[in-house]
Amino acid sequence: MDQRVKPAPHEIRRARADNPKMRERDLAVQLGISEAELVAAHCGDGVVRVEPRVNDLLTGLEAVGEVMALTRNESAVHEKIGVYDKVVTGNHNAMVLGENIDLRIFPKVWAHGFAVEKRDGGDIRHSLQFFDAAGEAVHKVHLRPASNLYAYQKLVAGLESPNQEPTVAVSGSGFEDEAEAPDASASVDDLRERWSRLTDVHQFFGMLKTLKLDRRQAMRMVGQDYAWLLDNDAVSAMFHHAAEGEMPIMCFVGNRGCIQIHSGPVKSIKPMGPWINVLDETFHLHLRTDHIHEVWAVRKPTKDGHVTSLEAYGADGKMIIQFFGKRHEGESEREDWRFLAENLPRIPSPTAA
Repeated sequence: MDQRVKPAPHEIRRARADNPKMRERDLAVQLGISEAELVAAHCGDGVVRVEPRVNDLLTGLEAVGEVMALTRNESAVHEKIGVYDKVVTGNHNAMVLGENIDLRIFPKVWAHGFAVEKRDGGDIRHSLQFFDAAGEAVHKVHLRPASNLYAYQKLVAGLESPNQEPTVAVSGSGFEDEAEAPDASASVDDLRERWSRLTDVHQFFGMLKTLKLDRRQAMRMVGQDYAWLLDNDAVSAMFHHAAEGEMPIMCFVGNRGCIQIHSGPVKSIKPMGPWINVLDETFHLHLRTDHIHEVWAVRKPTKDGHVTSLEAYGADGKMIIQFFGKRHEGESEREDWRFLAENLPRIPSPTAA
């Protein structure tokens, strides 16, 4: 966020009225404010500030029925239609484990929330929108024609904040991650030995933390039997091969506050300019391929045999999107997915710095 004097709420509302077709995120950038500040300016005018009590939200959403869940980062937007069921609450980690809506949530990141009504012709569209301390969107829930509006209104009333001021205080710079450690002291031998002893993909983060490495440092160091660099077009190629072969995949898009997962086939793959889009019945994905700076294939040992992921990173080193072949705990990796991942076009891997 730059140091310009920020517009007042009435100026933000006027800009919104003057640009009715512009996406909120783009208008916020144009105005030099965060998206949360743009939404907050409309409090009392179709917007109600709600408290980001994640556990109450998740349990209350079960009664709302079918909705669209949206999680995004700077380069990818992940949308799933379904029901918030199989909710697991928690203060540090919460989860939704439904058939269609599958989320990993980090509640402490959720700082601001709003219930938004937006006129669309003769209709009113309802959504719940949540943001981090920097005002960046972490998760949104959009109602659909089949949603239970009464249950939604009851949920909003229960979460309504006593503070309905049309401003919001933001801090930080948005989708922050741990900075790349510049002076990693871990040896290649130590990394390879620990990597070889993994028995579950969820141990990977703990290994990196112990060795004080970020993901890309570890992948550059470990050797091409565990991680290899792919051509930047590998993600598009993977989508087309998976669609043609009706191969079920897992697609992860996240930010600091929420990770959203699609598990299943992808069918309708539509490139449009720099975007590649998946436009299926219950799953939409919009990915900026021009933001992809590196694509890695990563092989991790588990007790069920090794599993292979595809991971795309931006120029800032942050992960944009991650893919696996669809599998359940206790199952070995799909042979068709492994074959695809191992045969996407490779490029020479950079050596460790």
